[in-house]
Amino acid sequence: MMALIAFGVLGAAAVVQAAFLFARRKPDPVSHWLLAAAGLLLVSVTVERSIAISFAAVTNTFESLVFFSAVLCLVLFCWRLAARDQVPPLVIFGGTIVALALLAVASSPIAPRDVEPPIPALQSSWLVLHVTCSFIGEAFFAVGFVASAAWLASRDVERRGRLERITATAIGIGYPVYTAGALVFGAIWAQAAWGAWWSWDPKETWALVTWLVYTAYLHARFVARLRGTVTAIIAVAGFVLALFTFFGVNYLLAGLHAYG
Repeated sequence: MMALIAFGVLGAAAVVQAAFLFARRKPDPVSHWLLAAAGLLLVSVTVERSIAISFAAVTNTFESLVFFSAVLCLVLFCWRLAARDQVPPLVIFGGTIVALALLAVASSPIAPRDVEPPIPALQSSWLVLHVTCSFIGEAFFAVGFVASAAWLASRDVERRGRLERITATAIGIGYPVYTAGALVFGAIWAQAAWGAWWSWDPKETWALVTWLVYTAYLHARFVARLRGTVTAIIAVAGFVLALFTFFGVNYLLAGLHAYG
């Protein structure tokens, strides 16, 4: 029920944002509070399910999507609160749509909502760190994705400059968190669960590809000092790969992560 309410609150936030966008007014004073409310409701879903199964509820598709959407809502809220009118409304709106899409998939048949404890191999604190840090990093990547997509669609020089800075900041924050979660904590958990730090499982491989793409972005942006289309395309591609790593590997490729 709380997830359904959160979906409705997110939908209301998107409607308010769209109205202000079409009216070409300043950022609205309401929708970021709706994002905060939706994020807290989704966190409550995670807490409730965690209590029910006596473990962190982040181990199946539904739980992962709820957590991912919750973090994205809270990241957008904090960004809007901190940056005030400096963040283009289109970025917040785009991030809200991504969060809505994640919840929509969570409510679909491909994400069963049964409340069940995870299998023994998943009952590890390293897994919790692995999953939560990965999704926190990807929530920032989502902001970078939206900002880069908006950059590619914009022709205004000043707006492009702000969007480019948002992308760089988002990826700069998300990259070390994702690195710790997807690669470091993931490898430690793999060693504890399966006796191998790395096994070239499809999800491991695609997580590495995603990490390499974001590494390429940071190199291009801060070492080669590239700007514009190249870095924007890399940022968009990175998030598309992150989504494929989650959805594509789960449903198209067999492997050790097929259950998550």
